[in-house]
Amino acid sequence: MDTVHFHPHEQVRERAEEAFREHHARLSSLLPYADIQHVGSTAVPGVRTKGDLDIQVRVPKERFAEADALLATRYARNEGSERTPEFASFHDESLPVPLGIQLTAMRGSHDFFSRARDVLLASPERVAEYDALKERWKGGSMEAYREEKSAFFAKLLGSR
Repeated sequence: MDTVHFHPHEQVRERAEEAFREHHARLSSLLPYADIQHVGSTAVPGVRTKGDLDIQVRVPKERFAEADALLATRYARNEGSERTPEFASFHDESLPVPLGIQLTAMRGSHDFFSRARDVLLASPERVAEYDALKERWKGGSMEAYREEKSAFFAKLLGSR
């Protein structure tokens, strides 16, 4: 069973922000038409984090297949994540700040990562709820944590 472990946001903030700037530059040169967003817990002050960097790469629907193929030449697919004609996930766990890339078609069914970040940034109460959720799952089952996290965000975003 995979267990989940978290770090205080302050421990990883600077490294995550620096890593985002570096990846943003690389991704922008590869996909100049993409909207590249820092998402996930390292993008929200006050939320504990697993210590990884999450990036949402938003592309027009008509360019999704092209972007998917280009990213696949540079990053490993996250085989544990679903893949659709509007969503694909990539990762690189070997980096000093492990990387997750969520490729989404603009206005597609998975185009919610940056919106979730923005809702959290606008609401200290939701940040506190999310951080408390993480505290409850510290050292617990990764799968069960992900289920509760998914339910939290579905509620937060009005059930996508």
